[in-house]
Amino acid sequence: MSILIDENTKLLIQGITGSFGARHASLSLAYGTKVVAGVTPGKGGQKFEDVVPIFDTVSHAVNETGATASAIFVPPAFAADAILEAADAGIELIVCITEGIPVMDMMRVKEMLKGSKSRLLGPNCPGIVTPGLGEKSHGGCRIGIAPGYIHKRGNVGVVSRSGTLTYEAVWQLTQLGYGQSTCVGIGGDPINGTNHREVLEMFNNDPETEAIIMIGEIGGNAEVDAARWAKEHCKKPIAGFIAGATAPPGRRMGHAGAIVGGEDDTAQAKKRILAECGIAVSETPSDMAKTLLERWGK
Repeated sequence: MSILIDENTKLLIQGITGSFGARHASLSLAYGTKVVAGVTPGKGGQKFEDVVPIFDTVSHAVNETGATASAIFVPPAFAADAILEAADAGIELIVCITEGIPVMDMMRVKEMLKGSKSRLLGPNCPGIVTPGLGEKSHGGCRIGIAPGYIHKRGNVGVVSRSGTLTYEAVWQLTQLGYGQSTCVGIGGDPINGTNHREVLEMFNNDPETEAIIMIGEIGGNAEVDAARWAKEHCKKPIAGFIAGATAPPGRRMGHAGAIVGGEDDTAQAKKRILAECGIAVSETPSDMAKTLLERWGK
């Protein structure tokens, strides 16, 4: 079991012929992901690495290949339209890697996705990985930009706003001999598709996931909402880390959504609420896995 993706996921890559999209398409293929199609307008009929067919539109690609997920490596000015094109074509999981999409564009996307069967991860996210088994990652799926080699198949779910801290938590777990069920990057923009609470609910319902690491940062109230939900509904051990403890109020730090707007979205306030909700809070990013294992009793 896993959440959102597995070895049967059929991946389509929008922007597969760009340098960034091509690089990560190759890495996903090498990881064992079923990359069934690419989309670049005007380049339909070509093949990526002589293996993956390229189409002019997402709908054509879906009709021909049965793609169920999409990774978006499209420049910011066109990324919102790429998301909506994927949704219109019936893609179930849309993973938008693009950083710098205008907020007004994402407001439009958010509104138009209401009632859609499509789920959006991101934008400005590292993507999602369900680790495979063995050196060739048999049974695994990698969508996005996360380094595949640090992952190990196991029972810990990871959800994070930060790509770098996702990799750090995964690497710590792997080094300590604990694998991951699925690792989900939800992105650091103020308007995103899927939030912490939704991912916690999926991990809570996944029988393979036995423990969870949740990584957040200053700005917004998503981590607090997730923690309060977990206090009432999630019986699995959770460790949390909140980045941005030294950020001055009113200044954006890194992610577009990482800006303190009030006393409740500071790092200290979030850490306090997480602890009150029964989540073990790591004080430094270097101790995320150890904090979880102590909470888990391992």
